[in-house]
Amino acid sequence: MNSFTRYLLCTALAVVAVACASTPKRIAVIEDARATLQQVESMPMAGQVAAQELDTARAALRNAEELAADRAKPDAINNAAYLSKRHSQIAQQQIAAAQAKKSIETAERERQAVLLEAREREAQMNAEAAQLQARENAIKSEELARSKQDIEAANRQLDQLQRELAELNAKKTERGLVLTLGDVLFDTGKATLKPGARPALDRLAKFLNESPERSVIIEGHTDNVGPDELNQELSQRRADSVRTALLGNGVTADRINTVGKGEAFPIASNDSAGGRQQNRRVEIVIEDQVKASALR
Repeated sequence: MNSFTRYLLCTALAVVAVACASTPKRIAVIEDARATLQQVESMPMAGQVAAQELDTARAALRNAEELAADRAKPDAINNAAYLSKRHSQIAQQQIAAAQAKKSIETAERERQAVLLEAREREAQMNAEAAQLQARENAIKSEELARSKQDIEAANRQLDQLQRELAELNAKKTERGLVLTLGDVLFDTGKATLKPGARPALDRLAKFLNESPERSVIIEGHTDNVGPDELNQELSQRRADSVRTALLGNGVTADRINTVGKGEAFPIASNDSAGGRQQNRRVEIVIEDQVKASALR
């Protein structure tokens, strides 16, 4: 490499070094202050109500940039950038306060306009108020009459429910109302209902159809005579027979559940014929889903 070439190479390297040294570095605090200032400058009414604070923020930003260019200490740069951002924030608060005041003034003008219109219509409104009061009195009278009719209808329905419950001989228990059908409604060892069971089941179906909010659980029970498995099966078939009868009277299937209890829940001793007869039964639990007052 000759001397001239070496000279050119050194010169080029020196130019690159100077260029790199002169390229300003991006400093986060300055960029943050500049972004805040630009955001506030773009707000409506910025030049009207916050001009002084914005001028101060711009001056502080220029100071921070000059300090950065002169490679000043970071604390000095940070302080200048902080001052710029803080003045921008103060300007932002001034703008927000001015906008809120303007909104209040606008609302007040609108309120005054409404009050003026209200005063102009006062005479008309007084007449309309009198007519409205008369109409409200008429409506209240009609509503009172309807309420009285509704109460009377509810009382009639309550009386009807109470009569039907009395006819069914249903007993109120913690599980709800329980209607017991004895084994005399079935042939011995059979699950087919005898004709004598129909009146009670017809009344029960009528009651359920008039009380659509209620559902029933039909439980079949037997005495302890015979194998457990046969008693369990018989109790389930008897419960299913009662279910079929209710379905035939219009009670929907989703309101009826059946379960065979077998001999597991006797209500009397199985040591006597009378006790065993009491245990051979079907219990219909009418679930308590209405107000307690309807059952009193």
